[in-house]
Amino acid sequence: MAIRRGQRPLEAAGSWSIDTTPGRVLYGAGVIDLVGEVVRELGGRRVLVVTDPGVAAAGHVHRASVSLRAAGLDVRVFHGVGENPGERHVAAAAAAARGHDADFLIGLGGGSAMDCAKGGNFILTNGGRMEDYWGFGKASRPMLPSVGVPCTAGTGSEAQSFAVISREDDHRKMACGDPKARFTATLLDPELVRTAPPEVMAATGLDALSHALESFVATAANPYSRMFASESFARLLRGFDAVAEAQRENGPSPASERLAAARNEPGNEARREELRRPASERPAAADDEPGTGDQRVNGRGPGSGRAEDEVIELWGEMLLGAHFAGAAIEASMLGAAHGLANPLTARYDITHGVAVAVMLDHVLRFNDGDPDVRYEGLARLAFGGAAANGLAGERLADLWVGLRQRAGVAGRLRDLGVREADLDLLSGQAAEQWTSQFNPRTTSASDMLALYRAAF
Repeated sequence: MAIRRGQRPLEAAGSWSIDTTPGRVLYGAGVIDLVGEVVRELGGRRVLVVTDPGVAAAGHVHRASVSLRAAGLDVRVFHGVGENPGERHVAAAAAAARGHDADFLIGLGGGSAMDCAKGGNFILTNGGRMEDYWGFGKASRPMLPSVGVPCTAGTGSEAQSFAVISREDDHRKMACGDPKARFTATLLDPELVRTAPPEVMAATGLDALSHALESFVATAANPYSRMFASESFARLLRGFDAVAEAQRENGPSPASERLAAARNEPGNEARREELRRPASERPAAADDEPGTGDQRVNGRGPGSGRAEDEVIELWGEMLLGAHFAGAAIEASMLGAAHGLANPLTARYDITHGVAVAVMLDHVLRFNDGDPDVRYEGLARLAFGGAAANGLAGERLADLWVGLRQRAGVAGRLRDLGVREADLDLLSGQAAEQWTSQFNPRTTSASDMLALYRAAF
């Protein structure tokens, strides 16, 4: 049987394969307090928590540490995760684990923290550099057991066997996957996602929705992955109002405004790095101190007119939706919007979810031009049964524009500081991205250029 474009290894035309062992999943408000018991049951004794300063400031590291130590575990915290983690972050995490003689890892935070924990696991147990594991199934030795605890409703990294790590020299994103890298258990706690800054909520919420939309029609999609993508899409649509309300009520955080102001100033690379990871060099002793949290959400939370139980329910929908979308990616793949987003993040330091958001409506319309690309299943969830009659991708693209506007995310590349003169270079890089190979409609460099121009 011939292998078709965008298929995974060992798959042939007319066939598909999945690995249905995602590990244990615990869901519910307050399950973070069970992390010590879970790790002890899984055999952990010396635990390294991989996280970032923002998560520590929100109080989540302290809360997890209390639970872990109450279970009799020896805990150390690595705070040095940066946004879009690179090889140096992974190497530092592996060194911290080695110095602690860790036998268990916890990724606590957004996708960056969880990817860094998985990446550190590769290096700690199998040696070498992350580039050695670019692809799938290249780790020859066993890896440490680990737990994923997401603090944003976005990447779905906790449901995947891949760590996405930036190469240091050119910032190209390397997808490094292996079944042994999967988290042994995942804790999904809606209380944790409520402390993220509003602009982070918006970007990660859109990212999660994009995962459902792209995985549903990827060339490697199958009934199993579409089941997760559909469930994800429905839950994320129900919960997205909480994201939009938080963004409208609170606006961007001061840190994000400072970063936006510095993003495109010539010769300001050092300042951008300082603003993007303002506290990564803080002393590790802070892990034992209770975080101050984000005062905007320590009360009733996003959507101040909502009752507390409704807030928890909505954030639970977002968290579960993001998790199911991650499972859909694991069972299939993504598409051209992510291929287009990665060079934007690498060259301009644009937040990943924002980069995907500005491109996805154009990709939906592009794909809808192929009659073999079928978005009807998701369109029915969004609009009802009548939406299945033609132009489903077009209607979803219009829906996407509305969601992006409600979340306060820019809709044009020029508004994000992208230079028109760079579009040719970006399009060549986008066409080479691994996820682009799984787009349901073939995307050449000229196609990518046309999509960038449409979004410019």
